[in-house]
Amino acid sequence: MSTPVLLRCADKTVDLSRPLVMGVLNVTPDSFSDGGRFFGVAAAVEHGVRMAAEGAAFIDVGGESTRPGAAAVDVDEEARRVLPVIGRLRVLTQAVISVDTSKPQVMRAAAAAGAGLINDVRALQAPEALAAAAQSGCALCLMHMQGDPRTMQQAPHYDDVVGEIRRFLAGRVRACRSAGVAAERIVIDPGFGFGKTLEHNLQLLRRLSEVVADGVPVLAGLSRKSMLGTLTDRPAGERLAGSVALAVIAALAGARIIRAHDVAATVDALKVVSALKRGG
Repeated sequence: MSTPVLLRCADKTVDLSRPLVMGVLNVTPDSFSDGGRFFGVAAAVEHGVRMAAEGAAFIDVGGESTRPGAAAVDVDEEARRVLPVIGRLRVLTQAVISVDTSKPQVMRAAAAAGAGLINDVRALQAPEALAAAAQSGCALCLMHMQGDPRTMQQAPHYDDVVGEIRRFLAGRVRACRSAGVAAERIVIDPGFGFGKTLEHNLQLLRRLSEVVADGVPVLAGLSRKSMLGTLTDRPAGERLAGSVALAVIAALAGARIIRAHDVAATVDALKVVSALKRGG
């Protein structure tokens, strides 16, 4: 029997021995994937409860779009969007509630409201973010991004995309450990689509097992990404089949958490992956 892979999320501990789903909940008016359908608190909470019922182990609540060209949101507005949703979902579901933010003020407030995971596309590089996250007790997801969300897709360049991502993430893990964060609280995300061309994304997916081999649980966010639009010529709302295919590929390579918009289908696919891996 394999040793459990445990992730400590404040007062909850999650077993990552089999791949789990993180449901995406964008509480924004300008998300690339759902066009603001869950911008209001009631609609967001209803959708979060639905995703938990479909099998999401994590619900990732975000109040600022990180799509290319998205407008920045100030601290007060971001907090106003996400905090009521986090508080309600903490009461209404058994899922770990994640907050998708780079702002230390939002991190602290979200943790106080019941979040158990901080998911930061900037890998806690903003001033005071690392200290706020370390003190929160939450699990931390450190993502790689080249550039800034508003400009990241203009001209991304790497000499060795996988090697550079691995080195960056290893450095951020060391920074967290130096700040007193236990290894059982850390997840890494190679950042598919964040400052990467289609070929960068495909190369990263082909070699994802190398990122996994570095020994930190990997989260993969591939759902409805623009790479699927390029590959399938389908708009964001019609990329279910491609998203599930990418989820399966990532899970077979060893990713422990799959971030997905279409929870039920992704949960079913990962059950098949788990059965296959157990048989191996």
